[in-house]
Amino acid sequence: MFSSSLRATLFALAASAVAVSAAPGLSVKVAGPSNVAGVENLKVKTTVTNTGDEILKILNDPNSPLSKLPANTFSITDAKGATPAFTGIKAKYAPATAIAAGKDAITVLAPGQSVEVEHDLSEAYNFSKSGEGAYSVEANNLFYIVDSNNNAVPIYAKGEAHQAKLTGKLAVVRPAELKRATYNGCSASQQSLLTTAASSAQSYAASALSYLRANTAATTRFTTWFGTYTDARHTTVQNHFTQISSNTFSSYKYDCTCTDSGTYAYVYPASFGTVYLCGAFWNAPTTGTDSKAGTLIHESSHFTANGGTQDYTYGQSSCKSLAISNPNNAVNNADSHEYFAENNPALA
Repeated sequence: MFSSSLRATLFALAASAVAVSAAPGLSVKVAGPSNVAGVENLKVKTTVTNTGDEILKILNDPNSPLSKLPANTFSITDAKGATPAFTGIKAKYAPATAIAAGKDAITVLAPGQSVEVEHDLSEAYNFSKSGEGAYSVEANNLFYIVDSNNNAVPIYAKGEAHQAKLTGKLAVVRPAELKRATYNGCSASQQSLLTTAASSAQSYAASALSYLRANTAATTRFTTWFGTYTDARHTTVQNHFTQISSNTFSSYKYDCTCTDSGTYAYVYPASFGTVYLCGAFWNAPTTGTDSKAGTLIHESSHFTANGGTQDYTYGQSSCKSLAISNPNNAVNNADSHEYFAENNPALA
């Protein structure tokens, strides 16, 4: 007969084994042609597979291989370490909003199940400087799964890269935009919402710049979003908002054809003044946290002419953590600029 202590030990070991066996797992494999003549033919397929033994709900983050948006989803290098220039999009995305959006923003995979997504790499990368040659193409392996409490939890997939030799044409030119059109694919009601959002974004930008000019020392508002105060960091942020505030948001071109329900908006940083609006944007409030006006601040900060911010992280909680752990990245993070401008809840 087992003693009570031995029984407890066996029970703990069994529970531990169950916990280990139930650990989630993912793999992501990149496949495609091994020889490519012309970058317009550089199309790869990513296969994401649930390698664990529990059902996974995975967010279709625009920066992950589950999204078809031409974001910086791949690491592409040749044998000498040369990489193509990234010419794709930078987007505003909030995991909590995507979770609320439901099934259209989530991929559900049962154990052993896979999903395949095709990506046209010419839409996001220019090989003109890196040149012809053999490249290793590896997908971003950071994914977010939805846990039982409806929170987004990071998970890293086991990756398998693809090798491709590229020759011939090394870049494609994006179609020219209609400079005279203010709206593309926007309904009358969407145009009305954008008029209000643009006005509010203009006010946000002016107010943020005024605050920065008036406060040249550490304040709660500055340190919350941009970390420990230094003159250099203050100058970086003020320069960004000087440029953003000089924009006329009402004269931007707005494209309403994006149907991605979990994404707010995106821009091509080099294409100043054109903003592509997606599903989450239309469900956002006009002002306040993760608002329409704030989204326009976020996207305008991405424009190269305004400083060219990055998307190091998304969401208020994560941005506050970034300000503490890496303030130099925080002063170049788009969502940090948005939350500083929205100032909700208000900080002095």
